[in-house]
Amino acid sequence: MQPSTVFPLRTALAGLALFLVLSLACAMARAEPKPVRVGLDAEFGLDNSTSAQAVELGMRTAIHEINRAGGVLGGRPIELVTRDHRSIPARGIRNIEEFARMPELVAVFGGRFSPVIIEELPTLTATRTLFMAPWSSADMIIDNDMKPNYVYRLSLRDSLAMPKLLQTAQKRGLRRVGLLLTNTSWGRSNLFAAERYAAANKDIRIVRTAWYNWRDQTLVARYQALRSAGAQAIVLVANDDEAAVLVREVAALPKSEHLPILSHWGVTGGEFVRQAGPALNKVDFSVIQTFSFFKADQTQLAGFMRSLAAVSPIRRIEDIRGPVGVAHAYDLMHILAKAIDLAGSTDRKAVRDALEKVRSHRGLVRAYSPPFTPARHEALDARDLLIARYRADGVLVPSGD
Repeated sequence: MQPSTVFPLRTALAGLALFLVLSLACAMARAEPKPVRVGLDAEFGLDNSTSAQAVELGMRTAIHEINRAGGVLGGRPIELVTRDHRSIPARGIRNIEEFARMPELVAVFGGRFSPVIIEELPTLTATRTLFMAPWSSADMIIDNDMKPNYVYRLSLRDSLAMPKLLQTAQKRGLRRVGLLLTNTSWGRSNLFAAERYAAANKDIRIVRTAWYNWRDQTLVARYQALRSAGAQAIVLVANDDEAAVLVREVAALPKSEHLPILSHWGVTGGEFVRQAGPALNKVDFSVIQTFSFFKADQTQLAGFMRSLAAVSPIRRIEDIRGPVGVAHAYDLMHILAKAIDLAGSTDRKAVRDALEKVRSHRGLVRAYSPPFTPARHEALDARDLLIARYRADGVLVPSGD
């Protein structure tokens, strides 16, 4: 073969190969539908916190099930995108702005900290970003004056938490309580709820309110001030760090100075048990919850645990950290997927509207019929509340209170 004929042949073969590669790439692109994105904006980088990881675990377990069943919108997989706000509102606002610009992103899930989400509300309003709250509890997250409201919650609400904690004190014959509250919008939300309940129920009296700041290294003086004011029990609104400080300090006091502590659930979102150490077994400490894996429907739980095993090494319910965050996020992700299919679109306004039209969902936490309505963006209510205590091995279990 002459050289003059070799090079054109090689060129033709190379062109044919390029054509085949491009054709295959185009075919593959057509065969792989674009994912539908869901964001998670939470406190991943905060020391001692496990709440963001709990929410992510619940979401990933649900996403595994949804994608295994064919995804949404006729075969599109759901893809999770995470961002860390480290419990800093400015970071959270920046994350929401980034999520709002992200193509095919339908909604953003939040983390544990109500103050961060409250600061994000104006940005959520301005960008019309659909926001799902699986842990935060401040009332104003939902009562936000947004029209239409782009925020939906499957979580505790402070105006439900405070009555439950005060009722628990009443049932135990502890009618004079002291409030020990974090000096944040979350703490103020709980003060309003507690005072409203006490005003309508004369059998319970708030003798004094004490405030502390995030990362305070001692709370015993505030505790003693509440005790001196006549408190028979302490209602605590705290996260894991400060609660552990209080437990260690109370345990070190004479037994005669120990008061029962009824706690909001922020303590369950971090390394509270490890930080409190052996002192936790010396203090009467209870915490409010909306769900316990120990009380879950066995059929639903078995299915959840099979899926959980596909996305994590966890095999026992005792090893699930931040149980409410996991369970709430799992149910809320499934409800969102139903709304996406109902909307027939990734348009956030269409999905927002569809969330109010999902008729029912059989979840891990409960059966929802319906999860949300135009007048109610709260999926849970007072019937879901329970009181739990830590066993000697640090596992949180229902107490029967």
